[in-house]
Amino acid sequence: MRVTVLGCGTSTGVPLIHCSCKVCRSRNPKNKRLRASIWIQVDAISLLVDVSPDFRQQALRARIPSIHAILLTHPHADHIGGIDEIRSYNFIQNSTIPAYVHDWTLRELPVRFPYIFSPGKVEGGGIAKIDLRPFGLRDPDFRVGDLKIIPIELDHGSKKVAGFRIGNFAYLTDCSSIPESSLERLRGLSVLMLDCLRLTDHDTHLSLERSLNYSNRIGAKRTFFTHLGHDFDFVAASRALPEKHALAYDGQVIHVSK
Repeated sequence: MRVTVLGCGTSTGVPLIHCSCKVCRSRNPKNKRLRASIWIQVDAISLLVDVSPDFRQQALRARIPSIHAILLTHPHADHIGGIDEIRSYNFIQNSTIPAYVHDWTLRELPVRFPYIFSPGKVEGGGIAKIDLRPFGLRDPDFRVGDLKIIPIELDHGSKKVAGFRIGNFAYLTDCSSIPESSLERLRGLSVLMLDCLRLTDHDTHLSLERSLNYSNRIGAKRTFFTHLGHDFDFVAASRALPEKHALAYDGQVIHVSK
């Protein structure tokens, strides 16, 4: 399995608009963070997890040749805002692309993008063709081709959102807590990618201290923190992290053994 970090930033991205802090002014490319999304390649299957508002830029940089399926964690704008760009892959592949969604996302997408999911007459350059396929957050698993995907229920403030486990890899972004039942689904990981918004507490995201606590409970061989805000200078924060922990960065490629 090959995991490419398309973006590891919070909803504003880093640098923030009109912010003059040290991180936002940094010239280190690892302090430049587009909105959170990853691209997973497993054998011949190409999966996109979330479609950020920066997806066009991310897809061009990573040279993503095809998308066989999309996994959506939840319907906040920083995770679905690039959905129009999927039409390029409809053109390339001459096919509709399935998107796997839980109930909240299933309700919200037709409201936010009625021209895609409840279209009338299509004019101009066309629209993205996406087939919504529901799953339950507590389902044992669902499959994309022969690939088994285990949904991971997460708390994002008052909302329930989806994480995903594929083989020995799990992606848990946008969470403020992880239910005990979900922790049981995360045993034996090689690589964990986990939400870590900032140094101080937040009502819908994990702080560094809480992320480290969950990481230690899960016990993955390697943990990468994502959905990072401008609290984190890549060099300084990396030096302070315990062994087996690291900050993700845009463009990073992580290889995960099966």
